[in-house]
Amino acid sequence: MKFLIGFILLLMTALPGFAQNYTLQAGDVVTIEVLEDSSLNRSAMVLPDGTITFPFAGSVRAAGRTVSQVQSSLRQALAPNFATQPTVFVSVNQLKNPNASGSSIDIYIVGQVNAPGIYQVESGISFLQALTQTGGFTPFAATKRIQLRRTDPATGRESIFLFNLKAAGDGKQISGNTQLRDGDVILVPERHLFE
Repeated sequence: MKFLIGFILLLMTALPGFAQNYTLQAGDVVTIEVLEDSSLNRSAMVLPDGTITFPFAGSVRAAGRTVSQVQSSLRQALAPNFATQPTVFVSVNQLKNPNASGSSIDIYIVGQVNAPGIYQVESGISFLQALTQTGGFTPFAATKRIQLRRTDPATGRESIFLFNLKAAGDGKQISGNTQLRDGDVILVPERHLFE
């Protein structure tokens, strides 16, 4: 695996056009250089929420964008702090290691399950896989209205997604294969009288 990552980095260095079109993902590390102020030069990791943090620019969306798009966003964000348009270079320093051990997230499972609580699970776990950690549902669980509550770290806004265990895969709700993120809350509500 190390050979493959090294080969990709070598290829990206040899082909600048390829490197600029590489789509970043959480866990990648980029090097950022500002020609006009070398004190700003640094490496930054793409955080799990998909952003990087940089002085005078704040949080900049990086995951799912190309290196050149991030470079352009940083240039625009830094421009008000310089007399002329700054020259910003962004390059990939290290790729995310998909087999990194110890990459875990905290999720919370509450409500009508046999073992509610906080769970530390492997990154990439699916919604249904997480539910299996709870030891099953209580007899009062509303399995047609299970909720995934996810807070956007950038805005603090909460989104609620519904999951129906009885009609999984109907396309109207989230899938059981939906990957969980750090801080996600799964709520299994109590069913109504005739539910």
